[in-house]
Amino acid sequence: MKNALIEEQIPRLRRYARALVGDRDRADDLVQDTLERAWGKLHLWRQGSDIRAWMFTIMHNLFINHIRQNPNPHAFVTLDEEALDIPVRATQDEGLEMRDLMSAISRLPGEFKEVVLLVGLEQMRYEEVAQVLGIPIGTVMSRLSRGREKLRVLMAGNAAPTLRRVK
Repeated sequence: MKNALIEEQIPRLRRYARALVGDRDRADDLVQDTLERAWGKLHLWRQGSDIRAWMFTIMHNLFINHIRQNPNPHAFVTLDEEALDIPVRATQDEGLEMRDLMSAISRLPGEFKEVVLLVGLEQMRYEEVAQVLGIPIGTVMSRLSRGREKLRVLMAGNAAPTLRRVK
């Protein structure tokens, strides 16, 4: 039963990983590492708690550990069209808007990008995001607000305001 609960999370994990790292192969590696860690540490999961939040926490921690071990900012690539797996009607304008949105998301600082993706793409509640990222709920709301504002500026084509990195 626990294995089935973990397997149910794979599509969500893949979607978030692709949006987070922007590369299919690296995203698949991150998902695989997350699944391996989850199955190996399944005895630590509390029955009845939110397994999705638990697994996203594992993925977040693995991602952060990877960034700390490989701090090369050029290691990240832009998002490709299938990274978000969002169905879009086949119109030129909408395709261009999607491309611009993915480009803007890829340009967000990591702390804003994570919150925007977890709330917007994964539709997590603020409490879940706070748990996954290990930050206070007020920080989630602040980062989401600032991330959305930066996205609006980027989408409008204006020079983006400088946002300081939050620890």
